Amino acid sequence: MKELATAILLAIALEGMLYTLFPGGLKRVMELVQEIPESQLRIGGLVAAVVAIGGIWAVRTWL
Repeated sequence: MKELATAILLAIALEGMLYTLFPGGLKRVMELVQEIPESQLRIGGLVAAVVAIGGIWAVRTWL
């Protein structure tokens, strides 16, 4: 549970840093995302999640 909380807080911190460093760029990205069909967003989210979980597994296995 401690690791899950740490991971979530790290994700929030990284997102906060992006908004701090590139506020205009992220606003433009959000506008562009509005034009992407929901089905493509779901597929992209699924692919990102699978790649991230695979990366976590690889790091925990080999490091």
